[in-house]
Amino acid sequence: MLFRQLFDAASSTYTYLLGCPETREAIIIDSVFEQHARDTALIRELGLKVRYVLDTHVHADHVTGSWLLRHSQGAQSVIARSAELEDVDVAVSHGDVLAFGNQSVSVRATPGHTDGCLTFVTRDQDMAFTGDCLLIRGCGRTDFQAGSASTLWHSIREQIFSLPDTCLIYPGHDYDGRTVSTVGEEKTFNPRIGGEAHEEDFVGYMNNMNLPHPRLIDIAVPANLRGGRPDDEQLTDAISWGPVTVTFAGIPEIVPDWVARHLNDVFLLDVRSEGEYAGELGHVPEARLIPLEQLRARLDEVPQDKPVITICQSGKRSAMAAQILLTSGISEAANLAGGMIQWNRLGLPLAD
Repeated sequence: MLFRQLFDAASSTYTYLLGCPETREAIIIDSVFEQHARDTALIRELGLKVRYVLDTHVHADHVTGSWLLRHSQGAQSVIARSAELEDVDVAVSHGDVLAFGNQSVSVRATPGHTDGCLTFVTRDQDMAFTGDCLLIRGCGRTDFQAGSASTLWHSIREQIFSLPDTCLIYPGHDYDGRTVSTVGEEKTFNPRIGGEAHEEDFVGYMNNMNLPHPRLIDIAVPANLRGGRPDDEQLTDAISWGPVTVTFAGIPEIVPDWVARHLNDVFLLDVRSEGEYAGELGHVPEARLIPLEQLRARLDEVPQDKPVITICQSGKRSAMAAQILLTSGISEAANLAGGMIQWNRLGLPLAD
């Protein structure tokens, strides 16, 4: 199975992308609104079609990216039936199965952190995505959103600790850089519920944590009860001046044939050497030459009244040039995908 673990530093949230290598169908678990561009770039580069966007519960520390993925990817949203959200495509209960290509995850109800928490378990019970129910050497708090320490005790012991000891535990958060654990590890070493802990030990621990409420709770919970739908119902990070896509590496790119049809609407910035500019690959008509190593010192020569397209041989140096422009305050800039190699391959016009 194709698997990626992604991280949002602002909320310490893990997002998980799982895909079927044969059919390229995928699911994404616990997406983050602000990471939509990153997630969709990875989905696009891996050639995946997202079937479901799953939330382990109604989050209090970040806004879900569910609504954005529904509308940009055609995915169906999934959350617990007990969460009682009105705008959800698939409301699931304990024992339900969600298929993506030749892969699937089963649903285990694990309330206690909230009354609508779920754990998703892969078909072979080798991976469990526990949300905020069971964390690495910890667990989710139980003092709001209908939480219950006693309920969480039973959820973890009966639904997660009943999995094979080798089953990998992937939590919804970690605040210390830990990425994965196992059922066996947590049964042995978890300081709240592992070892010889009894229910009264766990409940006493949880009921005396005295934690402040999550910083974004007043924003996140209402938004997540709407499935992450923003008030203006607008997709984020939309670039309107051209068909720009942002790669998983964070580089804005634009396809050569569009550039060839809009030569008068953009400023073309070639960042190769003088020899390459006049060499066998040629250059795009009207392209201005400023070698990359000179660009920072010559930024005042780059106009800001048109979008800037950066160009090099293969698209690598010009990717750096685009980043230099963006960080210098030129907001409309993109790298020519594939550079002059792709431009020549497509037979696009060259300067005389």
